Formats: sequence, C-alpha cells, structure tokens
Amino acid sequence: MKVLAFNGSPNKEGNTYHAIRIVANELEREAIETEIIHVGNQSIRGCTACNQCVKNRNEKCVLPGDEVNEWIQKMKAADGIIFGSPVHYAALGATMKSFLDRAFYVTSVNGGMLRHKVAVSVVAVRRSGGVPTFDQLNNYITYSEMLMPTSNYWNVIHGTRPGEALQDEEGVQIMRVLGKNMAWLMKLVENGKATVKEPEREDKIFMNFIH
Repeated sequence: MKVLAFNGSPNKEGNTYHAIRIVANELEREAIETEIIHVGNQSIRGCTACNQCVKNRNEKCVLPGDEVNEWIQKMKAADGIIFGSPVHYAALGATMKSFLDRAFYVTSVNGGMLRHKVAVSVVAVRRSGGVPTFDQLNNYITYSEMLMPTSNYWNVIHGTRPGEALQDEEGVQIMRVLGKNMAWLMKLVENGKATVKEPEREDKIFMNFIH
C-alpha cells in the first residue's frame, strides 16, 4: 500500500513537513510506503470555474503549466492521502487551496475518483488559526466520500521556526496516533474488500435555494 502526502508549506522542511513526517513514520513502520509532494513552493493557478473538466471527463484540468494533472493521477493510484498545510491568516495557503480546488473538482466529476480512499489532514501553526485550517482541509475529504481516521485531538501541531514543532509533545503525539490509526484503517479497508460489499455510489443531487 502507498500513501501520498501533499505539503502545502513554501518551506520544504518547515513544521508542516515535520508533522507529515511523524505520520509517515508510523505508516512506514506498518510497511506502508509514503511519498511527500511539495506544493506550497510552486506556482499553481486557481480554478477558473470553466467547467471544461465536466465536459471532457478525462480526469484532467485544462489549465496548463503545472503538475496538478500529474498529482491527480498519483492520488488516483494511492491507497491513502495526507493533506498538510501551514496557516496563513487563519486559513489555507493560496497555493495549496488552488491545487485542492482544481484536483477535487476534477476527481469529483470523474466518477468520484477518490471515493473510499483513506485521507487525513494535518496543520502546523505558530499560534492560532489551526482549527479553522484543519476544518478547511477536512471539507475536501468529506465532500469526496473519503474515509478519515482520527487522533486523540485535532490534528494541529505548534511551532514557528522549522523543526520547532517537534518540541510540541502533545502535537507530536497527535500526529503519531494519527499515523497509527491511519495505517490500521487502511489495512481494515484493504482486508475487507474481499468480504464486505462496497456501497453503490449515488449520483450527486444539486439544489439551490432560489425560487
């Protein structure tokens, strides 16, 4: 099994990376391969709501010039996914959000490509805004019918300078427990496929409240 981790920090070895790495260490102890992709240090355009991905349904975003489509295919192939982000003004960084908006739009309109994959969110923060950012990341997971293990608190670790988060003993434990639970759930899913029938996917119903 393999887990793909997306680091939304501009700093490739900042505290978001360390949070992801703690989770990944637990996965690797359970013989689950991990790959970290650095998103936050790249230039990624946001979704333009052109709806071409809806028309084409070829598992691709039409916007050129970045690696979003490559990452979508990596997500499709992975058994589990980690989404990690620092906090910018009590929210996701713009680059990470641009990637997630485009990737999840494409995967949702192409038959729910991420449905029933195991996914977690982790957040690194200096002081406050961690929980709102955690909630933002989880919105993508829950919208896509992904399966989400938990830890013993919200998945937020604290630190300012790179590596400082490793001094947050509670935060380190949160990430460690999260990694253990993610590995366990992934194994449950993998071992249950042969014996437990997967529920059929329902077509999405769209409504608005303008009458």
